[in-house]
Amino acid sequence: MSTNHCNIETAAAIVKDGGIVAYPTEAVYGLGCDPTNPLALQRLIDLKKRASDKGLILIASNQSQLSSFIRAPNDSIQALMNEHWPGPVTLVVESKPTTNPLLTGGRTTLAVRVSDHHVVRALCDACGHALVSTSANISGQSALRTSTDVISKLGKEIEAVLEGELGGLAKPTMIIEASSGKILRS
Repeated sequence: MSTNHCNIETAAAIVKDGGIVAYPTEAVYGLGCDPTNPLALQRLIDLKKRASDKGLILIASNQSQLSSFIRAPNDSIQALMNEHWPGPVTLVVESKPTTNPLLTGGRTTLAVRVSDHHVVRALCDACGHALVSTSANISGQSALRTSTDVISKLGKEIEAVLEGELGGLAKPTMIIEASSGKILRS
């Protein structure tokens, strides 16, 4: 497989066809696929050499793109969503029972984010749904911050790289457990 740079429309077509693409996020390059495609999810987990019980993050351009994966938030969780989204904060919320365990890591919760990164939002909109978002790296290694590094380290494993600037964060997004307000990653 040969990885090429691509535009938003091509990246969305690859995702819809079950492929994996890399794209810039708030802090690092991310790897994404269709969260409803079990084969793509397993391929992504295998590519990263990641334990399947760790779960994955979903990113979206708006909250409605997450509605088929998460339970309707109560007032306090909705207030937390309104406070942090769109933005670089990931919230762990109650998932629907139908959400794939590869996304949840077998838990009853799912990590989700409505991004304010223009490339992420455009890709989600072009796909018409949320995307899996996990750092572009092999688990335990440093997350990749340039498209050149992504192609060099993971190019044989993914279909395409979407070019763009990172969002300016020095480290991956904060993760908050929505029900308790506990910060899981600062």
